[in-house]
Amino acid sequence: MSRNGPSPELRHIDVVIDAVRSPSSAGVSAVTASWCRSLLHHGLDPGTGAKRARVDLATLGHRRSEHAALLAVAGPVLDQMYRSVGRSGCGVVLSDPTGIVLDRRVGDADAAEFDAVGLVEGGRWGEAEEGTNGIGTCLFEDQPVVIHRDQHFASRNVGISCMDAPLHDPHGRLAGALDVSSYRQDHGPAMAELVSALVRDAARRIERDYFCQHFAGSRIVFLADDPVHGTALLATDRDDLVIGASRGARTRLRLTDAMLCRPRPLDQVLGAASSGPSFEDGDRTVLRQALAQAGGNASSAARILGVGRATLYRRMAKAGLSR
Repeated sequence: MSRNGPSPELRHIDVVIDAVRSPSSAGVSAVTASWCRSLLHHGLDPGTGAKRARVDLATLGHRRSEHAALLAVAGPVLDQMYRSVGRSGCGVVLSDPTGIVLDRRVGDADAAEFDAVGLVEGGRWGEAEEGTNGIGTCLFEDQPVVIHRDQHFASRNVGISCMDAPLHDPHGRLAGALDVSSYRQDHGPAMAELVSALVRDAARRIERDYFCQHFAGSRIVFLADDPVHGTALLATDRDDLVIGASRGARTRLRLTDAMLCRPRPLDQVLGAASSGPSFEDGDRTVLRQALAQAGGNASSAARILGVGRATLYRRMAKAGLSR
């Protein structure tokens, strides 16, 4: 201990432990709740000097292969993000849903600092490994976060500011985190909030491109652009039956995997008023929509269309639909 009191590292450790020990600690803020998880659930030490966790090259290669589709659509966005923030000393990082870094963009002058802290391909940044941090806490909360310097759990990470947003696959599942981190001391909270808005926007673009690539050849229906839940998109087949929904659409329309496992007409999913299908609209589309509404029951579909079951079967055969 110096004449001026405890070192900044020791002061940070005391702040973290005191906050966790507070009777109302978990309800104070998202950061304090994460500190509680880090110390009490994961058993981490805020003053740890242990070697940083990193996966081997074989495991990294497997993870990159597993997320190849995401990396392909994210690459151009990472490049664009780096062109926007790289000159200010920021690095752009993409992780998988467990916090393993899959890709990054960082300038030559800043690479050594990012390497030293473990923000490298293969670095493990889940909360279970590093405690409260941009990537890990974003993944746990499934929400955009800003973890600014001493909001980190581990004292060795207090020099970093991290701005993150989660990424979701075309089925609405958590697919990873987009992170922009900075070591620059002149990057204060206002700068962090500005960069955070760019990160959230970039994450929405990645999710949109990922969804459109996955459902290439389908009609994509845009519903809304939500800064928190992402762009709400639906994918329909040529008969206007919904075959996919982005996380934003699932949240907006309260759609579940169970609801989407059987294609339904777009109007029905949107809850739009409809007089019902008519044979004047084209047999194949109408037949598939009626069958979808009836849950595949031919008798019910015939009633919806106002025809006999025999007529329904003849029209199905003519349209190339099997029973």
